[in-house]
Amino acid sequence: MIDMFRFEDIIKAFYIAKKDIKEYYLKPPTISWGIVFPVAFTLAFILRGGHHTQEIIPGLIALALFFGTTSMAAASIVFERKIGSFERLLLFPVSYTGIALGKTLSSFMFGMVSLFATLVVVLPFILNVPAYSFFLVAVLILSALMFSAFGVFISFLIRDPTNTMMIFNSIRLPMIFLCGVFIPVSSLPLPLRLIAFLLPLTYSVEATKFAINGNYDVIPPIESILSMLIITILLILLTSIKIRRIIP
Repeated sequence: MIDMFRFEDIIKAFYIAKKDIKEYYLKPPTISWGIVFPVAFTLAFILRGGHHTQEIIPGLIALALFFGTTSMAAASIVFERKIGSFERLLLFPVSYTGIALGKTLSSFMFGMVSLFATLVVVLPFILNVPAYSFFLVAVLILSALMFSAFGVFISFLIRDPTNTMMIFNSIRLPMIFLCGVFIPVSSLPLPLRLIAFLLPLTYSVEATKFAINGNYDVIPPIESILSMLIITILLILLTSIKIRRIIP
């Protein structure tokens, strides 16, 4: 059952995000996996990309967002649950959905920082390319929200904090090869293609490809946008249900 979500919970969600940003932005796991890894990963593939550079840049941008947002969720939520401070948050006059939204917003903001660092690397290669600049901005914002909601949801499923990064990377790394970052989804065997359609990164990569290169592989841009919106809302609602169940 989902609790009642009120307008004032949006304001409270921003305060939760502000607290997380202040406390967790400079945590080593957040910096290493949220900024350093995406930038190094992007730079390495651009330097070796040759004439394929333009084709892989959309996937690298989406991937940087994905790692940035989910790393923030892993650093903040799992740490709070480990030391028991998250339970104090449940005592505040805010709905469970408001808490889920607040955690999503903090991850979103860190994801945008990670994105900026990556864009510094790729910008020289896309300065005169994007034909749909406004669409690209919308895609990146919605992608960051979706990835944030995904990272927050997964974080609440993890019970043992010592396994956090192992679990996250066990989920994230296979997605690099299934979601069209380097290998087109259309070229995957049918079983893997069906799995790809269940992964949020696929829709972000498809929409980013269209925004930068003007083409897509298997999912039209409008369908990608709608899918991302639905996935984001669904993940936030599922997270609120999970938070409710934390109460003894």
